Amino acid sequence: MGQLDEKTFDAIVAAGCPACGGKTLEIRSFIDRRVLLMLADPNDAGKWVHDGEKFVDGTYSITCAACKHAVFASDLCPRCNAPGGLTKALGDASRMAIPKKCPSCSELELLALALVPAVASWPSPKPKPLAEYGEPGHHMVAYACESCDNAVVTQTCPLCDAPGPLRPRP
Repeated sequence: MGQLDEKTFDAIVAAGCPACGGKTLEIRSFIDRRVLLMLADPNDAGKWVHDGEKFVDGTYSITCAACKHAVFASDLCPRCNAPGGLTKALGDASRMAIPKKCPSCSELELLALALVPAVASWPSPKPKPLAEYGEPGHHMVAYACESCDNAVVTQTCPLCDAPGPLRPRP
């Protein structure tokens, strides 16, 4: 579990801003994004593939959209809870290199999963990515080949590089 469970998250967003009473909140979270790759370059902008539990699990900041009051903030890694891990997660490039071809069958297309920082406004949380493929903060977690079913998954925390085991996610 991340720093917030669903019950606590729901209570925070329902209460709004304790400083000014504003009801619109800006939520920052690391969430799952699927990326289709050809020769290790993106074929598209990617697609969100998270659910509500994973959105809550990756939340590291909630601020009031009106007065910028911090309603919730954590500097722990959103994936493994390592102290100070958020700074690495936001500032470092992905540690997992994606090959140009499948190492097993030489297929040129791969499907990859990344953890990406995103921002969403509450109460209508449609996330917008804060980092694109190849930029700091965009962290590859795994890639797979649909032709031969070969899959590779990072063995350390994809966000801050802390050693495993990783905590379970919802």
